[in-house]
Amino acid sequence: MNFDRRAIAAPTRELANWIANLRYADLPPRTREVVRIAVLDTVGAGVYGYSTPWAQMLLEWARRGAAGSGDAHVWGDAKPTLRCSDAALVNGTASHAFELDDYHNAKLHPGAVVIPAAIAVAEKLDASGADLVTAIAAGYEVMIRSSLALNPSAARLRGWHLTGVCGPFGAAAACASLLKLNPEQTAWALGLAGTQGAGLWAFNADGTMSKRLHAGKAAHSGVLAAELAQLGFTGPTQIYETEDGGVLKAFSDSSDPAPLTLDLGAVYHLDKTSIKPYSCCGSTHSYIDAALALRRKLGTPWDATRRVRVGTCKVVDVQCGFDYAPSSVLNAQMSLRYTVAAGLLDGQVLPAQFTDAKLADPAITALAGKMELIPDPQLDKLYPRDFAAWVAAEHEGKWERVDIMNPTGSVHVPIDARGATEKFRGINSQLDADAIAAAALAIEQHSVREFAGMLGTPKSQRAAA
Repeated sequence: MNFDRRAIAAPTRELANWIANLRYADLPPRTREVVRIAVLDTVGAGVYGYSTPWAQMLLEWARRGAAGSGDAHVWGDAKPTLRCSDAALVNGTASHAFELDDYHNAKLHPGAVVIPAAIAVAEKLDASGADLVTAIAAGYEVMIRSSLALNPSAARLRGWHLTGVCGPFGAAAACASLLKLNPEQTAWALGLAGTQGAGLWAFNADGTMSKRLHAGKAAHSGVLAAELAQLGFTGPTQIYETEDGGVLKAFSDSSDPAPLTLDLGAVYHLDKTSIKPYSCCGSTHSYIDAALALRRKLGTPWDATRRVRVGTCKVVDVQCGFDYAPSSVLNAQMSLRYTVAAGLLDGQVLPAQFTDAKLADPAITALAGKMELIPDPQLDKLYPRDFAAWVAAEHEGKWERVDIMNPTGSVHVPIDARGATEKFRGINSQLDADAIAAAALAIEQHSVREFAGMLGTPKSQRAAA
């Protein structure tokens, strides 16, 4: 790939130039593979999330402004009914609706933002599968690099949910790629995306639905930004670096612009995206792995009278270490205490662990309540580069401890295409998982429109056809 170095005066413009000139042929084979698996995983999470109350509320709102037909599908509907920005809003929210979507150690969820925006715009344009893969790669990379530049832990401790803050950049990058915006227009799109970035961690105070909205709103913001830029609507072309109101200064006390462009085009951070095996906050996954390993080591059923200790770093303690009390699904999905207790007692932390009855299970609640959280400076040194964890239990007069450096689903312990297909089948049994997986994993050979339509067609109807 060749891009005009004369146009590069600052990080925003360098990113814009890279996005505008990125082509499918520039992507390494591994990066293409990661994107294909991400497409399958994200649409699986989105179809599952379609029926959640919060996604249905948002869909009802979006349909009020629709004329009955549209440019893009809601994943779960058989026909396109919404304009692409609203489809991105609904599908993004649905993808993030039950904590099943992918995540990156930059402390954000790229799939639930970038993929709904990109698929919606690709549907409208009838874009090729290769163009879709290219756009998603651009979006993931820009979104992740934006978070790394903010210093994820520092920005998170200021209360920002980085999916909402950095997501509009990723969605705008993907849409700008699909719309074939030139470098100047792409810089405007990034500027318009950045000025819409938001997302506050206040949802954790009472386990509310607003977290689900952050991904969808970021996807919507990215579509809006790119489409406005295409029309000539200008945005700040120094959105990252300007001193007065630039993203780097506004959102973090420890930002560094270097990750935005360091090895851009040579290193793809998106290759280290993690696929979730558990339906809860990604920062708890290493702890769940440790809890399950400890359960296997000490035997089942789990002796609930044992003392349990969990080592924490500061960010995980602030984010997930709160006292657990039965309330909302999100409250449990974000709770380190609940997820570890469920892993020890049930041997799994899947959607079945987040029913109303299970959230109030006396045994899980009691174990969560007496669990000891131990601050561990060694974990602070590792996080968020490594999502390391340990869980220990008292057994026959001594402590048995399991340490996990990185969780299942991470690049260190990856979930491959087969695993992503099994996950899809497990949460969306009404659909033809094999057909959808085959299309997603070879999306370059398929129509994006037809692929989106498959997500609302039950197996019985496909068999009849």
